[in-house]
Amino acid sequence: MQRKQFLKTLGMTSMLMPLLHACSSDDDANATTETGDCALTDSETAGPFPTKSPASLVLTDIRSDRTGVLFNFTITVQNKAENCTALEGAIVDVWHCDKDGYYSEYGGTQMQQQDFTSMHFLRGRQVTNADGKVGFTSIFPGWYQGRATHIHVHIYNADGDSLLVTQIAFPEGSNSAVSLVNASTVNGYTKGMSGYTTNASDNIFADSLDNEIGTITGSVADGFELTHTIVVNA
Repeated sequence: MQRKQFLKTLGMTSMLMPLLHACSSDDDANATTETGDCALTDSETAGPFPTKSPASLVLTDIRSDRTGVLFNFTITVQNKAENCTALEGAIVDVWHCDKDGYYSEYGGTQMQQQDFTSMHFLRGRQVTNADGKVGFTSIFPGWYQGRATHIHVHIYNADGDSLLVTQIAFPEGSNSAVSLVNASTVNGYTKGMSGYTTNASDNIFADSLDNEIGTITGSVADGFELTHTIVVNA
């Protein structure tokens, strides 16, 4: 087992630290090249809260009853085996925590004491279009101890065979969406940034941040949009 994956597996054993080389053009600010070729997105852990029955959650609006700052995100999937052309027909599952750092489908345990085992918020599945894109409407994710703000992504081919499990990081800084949203108590974000784990200290993103970070635009008042490109071998 490679050292990077070994360390990340070890990180999964701690409650405090639980749970792409992206290829694109200058237009989407996620460009990564490797000797003239696009680079595969890094594989990451699905974490302790993967979706239990994703095929039942074919949704574009994944908010359910969760409230918070409006957040739309678009993922583009490209196929390295075809010179990073758009991959049509790929199945894309996404999931992330709510504004308070909780996941649906889990709870009542030491890792997450709040019990949401019978709920399915902030989880969804879509199939990529001819441009390799899927889009979701959500609320801006909160954070929990030991992790930076993030989105989980699992990509399958059209036959349902797993191609990649990865995660998307968020830009940080005093004027970043992460900081602005977590200061928005009027929208229910009450934790602020005290105790927040930065990308540089996150046990998932620390060694591969440049290739896993999304591009975010927008405002607290109007909502934010994230775009990101993920490269798989299909």
